[in-house]
Amino acid sequence: MGLRISFKTSPQRADFATLDATWTLAGEQGGWDGAWLNDHLTDMNPDVPGASLEAFTLAAVLAHRVPGVRIGHGVLSNTFRHPVLVAKAAIVMDHATQGRFALGLGAGWFEGEHEPFAIPLPPIGERISRLVSAVEVLQALWSPDALALPGVTRPDPNYPLDGAVCAPGPFTPGGPPIILGGQKPRGIALAARRAAGWILTGTEAGQVDYFIEKRDMLRAALEAEGRDPAGFELIGQVHCSSDAPSRALALARAREMVAAGATEMVIGVPAALGPAVLEQAWADVHRPLREEFGPAA
Repeated sequence: MGLRISFKTSPQRADFATLDATWTLAGEQGGWDGAWLNDHLTDMNPDVPGASLEAFTLAAVLAHRVPGVRIGHGVLSNTFRHPVLVAKAAIVMDHATQGRFALGLGAGWFEGEHEPFAIPLPPIGERISRLVSAVEVLQALWSPDALALPGVTRPDPNYPLDGAVCAPGPFTPGGPPIILGGQKPRGIALAARRAAGWILTGTEAGQVDYFIEKRDMLRAALEAEGRDPAGFELIGQVHCSSDAPSRALALARAREMVAAGATEMVIGVPAALGPAVLEQAWADVHRPLREEFGPAA
């Protein structure tokens, strides 16, 4: 089957020029299957909030640096953007990448990037309900029914549609694949019901036991939905930095996650360190994984 191997440069505490240079190097290296970002409004320092570049715009700007590579977010916060705007933006990305965009989406969680900007952060139960609604709205707007009148009507309690037309439609029939980051039972059930795959959160990156626990939950949920787990993406994440021990640990944990069923490994590197840290990750983590598991089918 092979393995998808991707990199992630979360855009906190990094300037655009550094990120641009890093993605340029990734395109020149070749061999990467995916390029990922996270989605935060600050660097999540609770005491002195620092810099973070907006993730959806950034992905669009950097996409041309990595031709042939899938681009995604692990994951966009549903609290930041109305799903109609997400649907429209994803269509642009889907066309611009010729079908190489994956829409990663989560419920949102960090209070420190909601309260200062007066962005509502409802209790977790309501956030999951809104995430369910958002996924259903996205898929409705990417359907053929949304291409012309009478459009799509959905009496949804969170994001209702009334004769909504969403044109042009996506490049990919049915829209970009949706990758969800929900961790609790309702989020897992939503992924099994609606998504193409699930991604381990960045906060749990490298946690093999946690990944296995969620794998088992997802497999049970997929079987309950009558879906074949073999066709579902399970995306693991590891972090590494400029020190060799961190890269050795990332490689070891990536191997364990692949043995546990990961179909893709995302190798996260600190964006502020620039191309040099990606070069190190490519040599010490990407290369041995590729030699061991082969290219993705």
